[in-house]
Amino acid sequence: MAADEFIPAAAQGSSPYESLYGFSRALRVGDRVLVSGTAPVEPDGSSTPGDAAAQARRCFRIILEAIEELGCTAADVVRTRMFIVDAADADQVGGVHGELFREVRPTATMLVVKALLRNEWRVEIEAEALVPGE
Repeated sequence: MAADEFIPAAAQGSSPYESLYGFSRALRVGDRVLVSGTAPVEPDGSSTPGDAAAQARRCFRIILEAIEELGCTAADVVRTRMFIVDAADADQVGGVHGELFREVRPTATMLVVKALLRNEWRVEIEAEALVPGE
């Protein structure tokens, strides 16, 4: 990709970490939309209460809003990465993923990690999408 082709469009979310740590919720670069690790953060910056499924739903809601802002839909998602802190949460998080992407079937990775940035977070999710018609 030539330097003049790298003109990213960005989507900002409501996470306080975006401005604090200097990153974008999502970037569109050419025909790709890359979504940063997305945690269950509410518009006021608080953490989404509830179990891993409730938190995964919030993560995916944030992700889908960001990719829609940049010209994609859930049908355009080609890759997801799910980070969970307890293997016992895999079915809950995977179940939410299946609700959203059962027909799309993007590539997916689920990892069990020691911890996430906030102790109350059970899950954090990344995604990639391809802009249709590009």
